[in-house]
Amino acid sequence: MSVGHFTDAGGYIDHGDASVLFPVEEIDAVVHTHRDAELALKDASADSVLVVRPTGFASSYALTQRPLTAIEVLSLDDELRELLGEGVDGDLSNFELIQVGKAVAPTKNRSLAEF
Repeated sequence: MSVGHFTDAGGYIDHGDASVLFPVEEIDAVVHTHRDAELALKDASADSVLVVRPTGFASSYALTQRPLTAIEVLSLDDELRELLGEGVDGDLSNFELIQVGKAVAPTKNRSLAEF
Protein backbone atom coordinates (compact mmCIF):
# COMPACT_ATOMS: atom_id res chain seq x y z
CA MET A 1 0.00 0.00 0.00
CA SER A 2 1.12 3.54 -0.65
CA VAL A 3 2.84 5.35 2.18
CA GLY A 4 2.27 8.75 0.66
CA HIS A 5 3.91 10.89 -1.96
CA PHE A 6 6.68 12.34 0.19
CA THR A 7 9.40 11.91 -2.46
CA ASP A 8 7.38 12.34 -5.66
CA ALA A 9 4.81 15.02 -4.79
CA GLY A 10 3.63 17.69 -7.19
CA GLY A 11 4.62 20.44 -4.75
CA TYR A 12 6.06 21.19 -1.35
CA ILE A 13 5.37 23.75 1.35
CA ASP A 14 7.74 24.42 4.24
CA HIS A 15 6.59 23.47 7.71
CA GLY A 16 6.73 27.10 8.83
CA ASP A 17 4.56 28.27 5.92
CA ALA A 18 2.03 25.54 6.74
CA SER A 19 1.83 26.47 10.44
CA VAL A 20 -1.79 27.60 9.96
CA LEU A 21 -2.70 23.92 9.56
CA PHE A 22 -1.54 23.00 13.05
CA PRO A 23 -2.96 21.53 15.13
CA VAL A 24 -4.56 19.60 12.29
CA GLU A 25 -7.29 18.26 14.55
CA GLU A 26 -8.67 21.77 15.05
CA ILE A 27 -9.03 22.91 11.42
CA ASP A 28 -12.46 22.85 9.83
CA ALA A 29 -11.76 20.63 6.83
CA VAL A 30 -11.93 17.03 5.65
CA VAL A 31 -8.94 15.36 7.30
CA HIS A 32 -7.93 11.73 6.77
CA THR A 33 -5.48 10.01 9.14
CA HIS A 34 -3.78 6.64 9.40
CA ARG A 35 -5.30 4.06 7.05
CA ASP A 36 -7.80 6.54 5.59
CA ALA A 37 -4.92 8.86 4.67
CA GLU A 38 -3.06 6.01 3.01
CA LEU A 39 -6.13 5.16 0.93
CA ALA A 40 -6.74 8.79 -0.05
CA LEU A 41 -3.10 9.26 -1.07
CA LYS A 42 -3.07 5.96 -2.96
CA ASP A 43 -5.99 7.15 -5.09
CA ALA A 44 -4.45 10.60 -5.73
CA SER A 45 -1.88 11.22 -8.43
CA ALA A 46 1.49 12.44 -7.18
CA ASP A 47 1.09 15.72 -9.07
CA SER A 48 -2.05 16.56 -7.10
CA VAL A 49 -0.41 16.21 -3.67
CA LEU A 50 1.19 19.08 -1.76
CA VAL A 51 3.56 17.84 0.96
CA VAL A 52 4.49 19.69 4.13
CA ARG A 53 8.26 19.33 4.34
CA PRO A 54 10.52 19.88 7.34
CA THR A 55 12.85 22.86 7.41
CA GLY A 56 15.07 21.75 10.26
CA PHE A 57 15.59 19.15 12.94
CA ALA A 58 12.74 20.33 15.16
CA SER A 59 10.19 20.46 12.35
CA SER A 60 11.37 17.08 11.08
CA TYR A 61 10.85 15.59 14.53
CA ALA A 62 7.40 17.20 14.82
CA LEU A 63 6.29 15.84 11.44
CA THR A 64 7.55 12.31 12.08
CA GLN A 65 5.66 12.17 15.38
CA ARG A 66 2.36 12.77 13.57
CA PRO A 67 0.37 10.03 11.91
CA LEU A 68 0.21 10.17 8.13
CA THR A 69 -2.46 12.79 7.40
CA ALA A 70 -4.17 13.91 4.19
CA ILE A 71 -6.18 17.14 4.10
CA GLU A 72 -8.55 17.86 1.22
CA VAL A 73 -7.67 21.27 -0.22
CA LEU A 74 -11.20 22.05 -1.45
CA SER A 75 -12.58 21.58 2.06
CA LEU A 76 -10.36 24.34 3.51
CA ASP A 77 -12.01 27.70 4.06
CA ASP A 78 -11.01 30.60 1.80
CA GLU A 79 -8.93 32.38 4.44
CA LEU A 80 -6.88 29.30 5.19
CA ARG A 81 -6.36 28.58 1.48
CA GLU A 82 -5.18 32.16 0.98
CA LEU A 83 -2.69 31.91 3.86
CA LEU A 84 -1.35 28.59 2.56
CA GLY A 85 -1.20 29.86 -1.01
CA GLU A 86 1.39 32.44 -0.02
CA GLY A 87 3.89 29.67 0.80
CA VAL A 88 3.27 27.59 -2.31
CA ASP A 89 5.01 28.06 -5.63
CA GLY A 90 2.15 28.18 -8.09
CA ASP A 91 -1.56 27.91 -7.41
CA LEU A 92 -2.89 25.99 -4.41
CA SER A 93 -6.01 25.03 -6.38
CA ASN A 94 -3.82 22.74 -8.54
CA PHE A 95 -3.60 20.36 -5.58
CA GLU A 96 -6.17 17.89 -4.33
CA LEU A 97 -4.57 16.87 -1.03
CA ILE A 98 -2.07 18.20 1.49
CA GLN A 99 0.07 15.46 3.01
CA VAL A 100 1.37 15.96 6.53
CA GLY A 101 3.93 13.45 7.73
CA LYS A 102 4.82 10.17 6.16
CA ALA A 103 4.65 6.56 7.11
CA VAL A 104 8.15 5.60 8.20
CA ALA A 105 7.68 1.95 7.28
CA PRO A 106 5.09 0.02 5.34
CA THR A 107 2.30 -1.03 7.68
CA LYS A 108 -0.25 -3.76 7.43
CA ASN A 109 -3.90 -2.92 7.24
CA ARG A 110 -5.28 -3.78 10.67
CA SER A 111 -8.60 -2.02 10.27
CA LEU A 112 -11.93 -3.59 11.17
CA ALA A 113 -13.16 -2.42 7.76
CA GLU A 114 -11.49 -5.40 6.11
CA PHE A 115 -13.64 -7.93 8.03
